[in-house]
Amino acid sequence: MTDINLDHIRQVYAEADLLHSADEVEAAIDTMAAAISARLGDRNPVLFSIMNGGLVIGGKLLTRLEFPLESSYLHATRYRNTTSGHELEWKVPPMVGFRDRPVLIIDDILDEGHTLAAIIDHFRREGASEVYTAVLIDKVHDRKARPDLKADFVGLETEDRYVFGYGMDYKGYWRNAPGIFAVKGL
Repeated sequence: MTDINLDHIRQVYAEADLLHSADEVEAAIDTMAAAISARLGDRNPVLFSIMNGGLVIGGKLLTRLEFPLESSYLHATRYRNTTSGHELEWKVPPMVGFRDRPVLIIDDILDEGHTLAAIIDHFRREGASEVYTAVLIDKVHDRKARPDLKADFVGLETEDRYVFGYGMDYKGYWRNAPGIFAVKGL
């Protein structure tokens, strides 16, 4: 286990810039839920939250979607403890049948999106009738994995900074932060 200096972790939170308050985030989730309901409410979709970041937004969205659906989670990586991507590796593969059904992939943030793009491709190859994506945060920059990579449902946009809160972490901490924060200076 890596030694973490909890005083440093606390200091990062204390000095962070608040980009979106909890009230703003909750309102954005309400808006996302309404758009998802309008688009998928009569379609029998399967929702997959990507772990670990998608845990918070997945749970928050589920309680706002008032139509029949199945939900599960998945955990995939392309990094395998390195800083450059490889082929997609399933830590926990999709465990609910989705062939010939619409799929909604839920994640915390669309940054560059390499792993999200690989997951989308997987669902398409394996027979989902349609694949949609929902992200709480879309980070605004021009480094997306593919020029056409855009989420179908977006809660909020942020500037290109290191953000945490509502599922996004700083060194494994502060996924529970009550808002969207940016690390000071990053």
